[in-house]
Amino acid sequence: IHRNIIRESSGDPKAINLWDINARNGIPSKGLLQVIDPTFNRFHVAGTSHNIYDPVANITAACNYAADRYGTMDNVNSAY
Repeated sequence: IHRNIIRESSGDPKAINLWDINARNGIPSKGLLQVIDPTFNRFHVAGTSHNIYDPVANITAACNYAADRYGTMDNVNSAY
């Protein structure tokens, strides 16, 4: 998880990507693991904040997405 955080946001929980395809489509990637709003909302973990920039909420939603899509966070090599 740490490796992915460093690659995606350099460890900045307020990071926002304003240049990739998601941003051009109006849904920029946000937070430590650069999650887009629809993905965050779908994989949000009950009991965590609904703020995509909250580190715990961002990480848990991103990990749930990675598990669903790739089997594990270890298989993720790019933005979510």
